[in-house]
Amino acid sequence: MNLHVSNSALDVKDVEQQPRRRPTRFTLNGVLWALQAVFGFFFAGSGFGKVLLYDAALYAEAPRAVAWYAAVPQSLIVFIGICEVLGGVGLILPAMAKVKPVLTPLAGAGLTLTMILAAGFHIVRGEYALVPANLLLGGASALIAAGRWRLRPVAPAPLTTARVLWPFAVLVAVVLLTFVPTWYTMTNVQF
Repeated sequence: MNLHVSNSALDVKDVEQQPRRRPTRFTLNGVLWALQAVFGFFFAGSGFGKVLLYDAALYAEAPRAVAWYAAVPQSLIVFIGICEVLGGVGLILPAMAKVKPVLTPLAGAGLTLTMILAAGFHIVRGEYALVPANLLLGGASALIAAGRWRLRPVAPAPLTTARVLWPFAVLVAVVLLTFVPTWYTMTNVQF
């Protein structure tokens, strides 16, 4: 503690204790939550963009913006999108609600597998510039999976109103911050 010493009129030292500021610490749990939030939102938004390609008109225009879409069947792109949306939401909500939190590392593992397959696909096509992004996303997903599986797992807890409201608020935020802008961009902006 920080001490402040002052002399009184009787030459007696008064010692006042001032509270010490806690230094900012980075903990593994905090880093994992930050990664879960950032990559959960990213995967949910990116996946939702792929899900929107179920519309034939959007699918026909999509290769102008993303070249590899032309090499993949429409149904596979939509399936990948669904996996990414579920994985992104799975990185956040089960751990936050503490209801089946084991789903969070499983979502991370599934997204890691998706990114490994994506990297292989891009290597085969000679699209080497896209591989580092796949490795970064896959690495972050693997870190979340390992961290929440063994290092800092989230313990299940009884369901309460607060444990329902917080994840619901996050789900609304995902919809408003990722789904709505993605939908608007894909339906109203020319590629």
